[in-house]
Amino acid sequence: MKKHLTEARRSGFSMWLLVWGLGLAGQICWNMENQWFNTFVYAKIGKDPSIITGMLICSAAATTFATFFFGTWADRTGKRRTLISVGYILWGIFTIAFGLTQFISHELYLLMGMSVVLADTVMSFFGSMGNDAGFNTWVTDRMTDKNRGGLGAALATQPVLGTILGTVVGGMLVGENDNYMRLFIVMGVFVIVFGVISMFTLGKEDDVTPHKDGSFWKQFFSVFNFKRFFRMKELVLVHVAIAVFFIGFNVYFAYIGNYLIHYLHYSPDQMGIIEAVPLVLAMLTAIPIGILINKNKHPFICLAAVVTNIVGLFILYPITPDKVDPASIFNWQIWLGIFVVGVGYVGILQVTKVWAKQLYPANAKGQFEGIWILFFVLIPMIGGSLIGEAVVKTSGETFENLESGLTEYIPNGNIFLVGACVIVLTLIPLLLTLKLHRQRLAQNPAK
Repeated sequence: MKKHLTEARRSGFSMWLLVWGLGLAGQICWNMENQWFNTFVYAKIGKDPSIITGMLICSAAATTFATFFFGTWADRTGKRRTLISVGYILWGIFTIAFGLTQFISHELYLLMGMSVVLADTVMSFFGSMGNDAGFNTWVTDRMTDKNRGGLGAALATQPVLGTILGTVVGGMLVGENDNYMRLFIVMGVFVIVFGVISMFTLGKEDDVTPHKDGSFWKQFFSVFNFKRFFRMKELVLVHVAIAVFFIGFNVYFAYIGNYLIHYLHYSPDQMGIIEAVPLVLAMLTAIPIGILINKNKHPFICLAAVVTNIVGLFILYPITPDKVDPASIFNWQIWLGIFVVGVGYVGILQVTKVWAKQLYPANAKGQFEGIWILFFVLIPMIGGSLIGEAVVKTSGETFENLESGLTEYIPNGNIFLVGACVIVLTLIPLLLTLKLHRQRLAQNPAK
């Protein structure tokens, strides 16, 4: 009876408090890495997309390995709460440490670049430990047929809210004087606090029954036996779709902050508002999308979301500095474009997260969370960053820095055009899921 009451409480207010508290803290920190780390490089290190590419690839590799490693550990021990608490605290500490790279002498440019990449990699490793292997797997454990729409809405809106809060508050903290150290300290402490709170909030009931399959490394490498994965055709196609979409996403998203600041000449605090307001409006679509998820309309929502995202990118593509007044935050074309892009982003992320989690094997959720990271993070960040760097270097604005003698590369609207061309390919795997999705529902309507 006592255990039953504990589970009831955990599935109510307490669960949702943890879902939103830990989830939002994590997404704000990820947003800072994805958004402000890139502008930090341009402001404090050098306007060189090669450094950003190095950061994206190395952090993606660290994130993927950490998710597989700690996901396997959590499946074998059942201890989700340890990963969450320890991971979040270390995540915050190394977020602060990242900012210290700006104090390396600019005469040691190569060392600065390598230090930034290394610091980002370590931070991502512990972030993945706490958020991907810990928090996300814990959420998967709590998902049921009754709450999957609500959890899907939470998981999809948290990145948007993280972007809104991260860009607005981040812009205010950075300010016009580029005070990035202040930003990293505040955000790092914020994540540490939630890690400490989780130590006292999560209990034994949040752990799961251990599942061991031979030695640790046997179980670790078993997930790389993709025969099991590829037999699950619908799950494979969902992962392929998310990989293709986010390759296109990473072509432009890694550079959108520097595009607004260095190409359109907005200040960091203006950039935060320009991104935040349209995304707040886009986030409202999560409510009707959640209703459609509960009606098992996954493929159709994703198809509509992809088309919507592409339309938004084509709205942003033709914008040039002569069409923008940096003294005025509002520009209807920028705001409309970001809103439409945001609607597509919310839709595809909200649906695919729930869709994939529904298809995970019951006894290997932690490891399959690693497969999700492989397709959601590693492949897109490597592919997207390499394409994005090529676009910026070959078709962006190029300048020669007379003081350092280095070439500076500024991203322009071509990042949106190329991103859209990649994202349109997402329609292929999504269309192939229609028949498989229909067949699965016919066999088991509850799924």
